[in-house]
Amino acid sequence: MTAHKRLAVLSAALLLSTAGVQAAPYFNRIANFPVALNTPDAEETSAEIITVSEDGMTLIYSDSPAGGIGFVDITDPTLPKAKGFLALEGEPTTVVVDGGKVFAGVNTSESFTAPSGNLSMIDLASQAVEASCDLGGQPDSVARSADGALIAVAIENERDEDLNDGEIPQMPAGALALLNVTDGVVDCDSLKLVDLTGLAEIAGDDPEPEYVSINSQHEVVVSLQENNHFVIVDGEKGEVTAHFSAGSVDLEGIDTEDNGSLDFTGSQSERLREPDAVKWIDDERFVVANEGDYNGGSRSFSIFSKSGEMLYDSGAALDHLAAQFGHYPDKRSDAKGVEPEGVDVATFGEDTYLLIGLERASLVAVYKDTGAEAEFVQALPSGIGPEGAVAIPSRNLLVTANETDLGADGAARSHVSIFELADAEAPAYPHIISDLDADGRPLGWVALSGLAADADKPGMLYGVSDSFLGNQPSIYTIDATAQPARITTKTIVTRNGDPAQKLDLEGIALDGEGGFWLASEGRTDRLIPHALYRVKADGKIAKEVPFPAELLAEEIRFGAEGITMVGEGEDATLWIAMQREWQNDAKGMVKLVSYKPATGEWGAVNYPLEAPAEGAWVGLSEITAHGDLVYIVERDNQIGEKAQLKALYSVPVSELVPGALGGELPTVTKTLVRDFIPDLTATGGYVLDKVEGFAIDAAGTGFAVTDNDGVDDSSGETMFWSFNL
Repeated sequence: MTAHKRLAVLSAALLLSTAGVQAAPYFNRIANFPVALNTPDAEETSAEIITVSEDGMTLIYSDSPAGGIGFVDITDPTLPKAKGFLALEGEPTTVVVDGGKVFAGVNTSESFTAPSGNLSMIDLASQAVEASCDLGGQPDSVARSADGALIAVAIENERDEDLNDGEIPQMPAGALALLNVTDGVVDCDSLKLVDLTGLAEIAGDDPEPEYVSINSQHEVVVSLQENNHFVIVDGEKGEVTAHFSAGSVDLEGIDTEDNGSLDFTGSQSERLREPDAVKWIDDERFVVANEGDYNGGSRSFSIFSKSGEMLYDSGAALDHLAAQFGHYPDKRSDAKGVEPEGVDVATFGEDTYLLIGLERASLVAVYKDTGAEAEFVQALPSGIGPEGAVAIPSRNLLVTANETDLGADGAARSHVSIFELADAEAPAYPHIISDLDADGRPLGWVALSGLAADADKPGMLYGVSDSFLGNQPSIYTIDATAQPARITTKTIVTRNGDPAQKLDLEGIALDGEGGFWLASEGRTDRLIPHALYRVKADGKIAKEVPFPAELLAEEIRFGAEGITMVGEGEDATLWIAMQREWQNDAKGMVKLVSYKPATGEWGAVNYPLEAPAEGAWVGLSEITAHGDLVYIVERDNQIGEKAQLKALYSVPVSELVPGALGGELPTVTKTLVRDFIPDLTATGGYVLDKVEGFAIDAAGTGFAVTDNDGVDDSSGETMFWSFNL
């Protein structure tokens, strides 16, 4: 199937899955658990590989930065609770459960050239280590057979990425370790090390096993990522029965430049798959996530037979999916795109699902196995860097582990996300997606940072992207009557026929003549000026209005975050919400700046901010005029449990009487209209940082949207919702 045909099929699936024609089973998030709750004193924590007790009530995850494994009580999956943390003497790489025991691969290597590690057996009830098997090398993935009798460990003996640009061979070579388990107890003396050298065409003398999986016949499939190879091993005899290359793929219709624009017209030829996670679908087929490494990354997942036949490859579909969902990571465009890394296979009822973790896009793509081409079902907002997943069919649950932790100072933490499979008319996510362009390519978007509503058509909105797409500043036309809302058009803002540069669009307002006023937040360290721009409907800049000298004399980075118009014709006044206090502002006061296009007059009023919590700041994100009121989004810069303020306030238009810049300014009064924190947690996620867009449509309905920071140190999740004022 061609790339364009596959994209058309994918888009059709998105439409069908969200059309609400009839109920169907979908996964929807019901809870999140920040793993720092298990290790509150650790500077960094991470949920990497995750598994579950056989009764489905306790999650167990490996936490490499914290040096141990964590436990989560999901007796009530909507209210996960910390259940303990076990420190290990080394770096845990993975965990599996067999009966009442947890088996953890633990890396104890002194160096890359002297690798070592063990398989630790831990009692689930007491959370104590009961035995440890020396593996003779550095373990990565661990798998157990369905009958619990066999454990396989990928002994990676990973390379030093700073040596020779990470190229292999770098000795010692890796291997496959096999151990028997009897009555839930591992037999360390049964250890077999299977030699995998001499098989791969690429650095065959230095195999680096990445991931392992065992089928019901005790056959082990091993992915050799850096070697771009697969090996099939008889797990009982410890003998190689087959091996073959993972091959390459010619990619079309992809974004190949990390240049601040989303352009899906590029191509890459003979891109090595370099597979990461692998999982048997049945005894004859396995699915693999093709993450790639230095020489590859096909941005896809593939299905192979155990004899080496490539049965299916998703091509560029995952990149296109992420682009339509607003999750495409432009900073990975020249390399691995969405970076598929994790994979799991699970059967719920009669349906077998393939779960593909997209590390850099922070999505989990859900496909249904058909025996032929995989069928797209939905994509889940997992958290930052989904690394592992475990299905619990007996409870209709799916759990993902998201490894990235950005620290304890109000940033996003590593989370475990819990989803439930249930009949619904549509998935809860995404809240907003984009259509295809005239050539059948996705209208890629990220970082929605401002909203405005059409004056006449209910449900028609316009949004802008911020500086993350610095080479593709865009105005998006949004049909909010659709479910999910749909970006139907992307209009590039241009200057002299080319995409305008040095813009950081944070606000948009109708100009009353078919065009728009845009507010750009300046940043002197990036040579972006504080300015207003009047643009025509086709995106051409008609007028540039720099901030006046009186205002720029006290500038800081945090400038215009929204713009709206009050009045009409010669009486029209633009009001701009400044995000933070500038140099001459009193503490806790921020300016609403006015500009009258007919006369060029500037002025301002003071707006009183809420007091921030310790270690946080509070600022403005949006301003929208409607009737006799102006609505303002005020928020702190905190995420998750530390977030305290994400709210909508109103100010009477009658109080917007500007004072002269540089003089004493009047102070407006404000009234709380809506606390957004319940909205931000309504779909089971943690509180996102940036509520940056708000508009009121022609029918009087309020719409709000979050800015996903271009999926850079962000989960990529965009929440878009409406409410009655």
